[in-house]
Amino acid sequence: MLRKRIIFTLVYENGFFNQSRNFRLQKVGNISWLEKNYKFKDIAFSLDELIVLNASKDKKNIQEFGKILSELVNDVFIPIAAGGGIRTVEDAKFLFKNGADKLVINTILYEKPDLVKELVKIYGSQSLVACIDYKKIDEINKIFINDGRKEIEFTLEEYLEYVQSLGVGEIYFNSIEKDGTGFGYDMETIEQISDIVKIPLIIAGGAGNEKHLIDGLSLESVSAVATANLFNFIGNGLPNARKKIIEQNLNIARWI
Repeated sequence: MLRKRIIFTLVYENGFFNQSRNFRLQKVGNISWLEKNYKFKDIAFSLDELIVLNASKDKKNIQEFGKILSELVNDVFIPIAAGGGIRTVEDAKFLFKNGADKLVINTILYEKPDLVKELVKIYGSQSLVACIDYKKIDEINKIFINDGRKEIEFTLEEYLEYVQSLGVGEIYFNSIEKDGTGFGYDMETIEQISDIVKIPLIIAGGAGNEKHLIDGLSLESVSAVATANLFNFIGNGLPNARKKIIEQNLNIARWI
């Protein structure tokens, strides 16, 4: 059985890392701030993976993003998945060249499925993480692309089936409604999709403390939990969270 993972997500926009709440971004600090407050060299044993997302609302500068990514790689020895603004094979190649181990893709799942299949052919399924952003509106889960700005005409169930048919290796399942609230994951919806998802499932949106991470990892269908909460896990927050999770005898690697 594959070990479950704890993932930290960094949300980047135009030179700064941000706290996101319902996809509204609050600027927190640049890469120097991040290195000072998180010291990834020290806390890397508390994480299994790092995800870095370029959430710039305007045209995404993939060159600038690649530079930030390459700086992060110097401090991190765990796998890094990067995404945001990938529209061509050259974009993908550039991010891999600058330190990404995997790519996180979202909009092209819907707008450029042939490109997704080409990336799978070139780099393999294990290198591609499909990000699905969703929001409950009138009790119905709606799918959004383009940084949560454009709704598409798929039911959640249809979209999950469709995305898996493209050959991606994992799904990053992200609740816009829960994003940044710190109130916990959307456990109801996560349990509802458990029979549909046949590939590793990463859940995101809502984690504010170690109990939320434990709740998510306790679900058989969940392969990994992610949090992007820059404030709640600052300092020793991540090492302490991993210790609490290990105490619950959940199937994660015991780095500490």
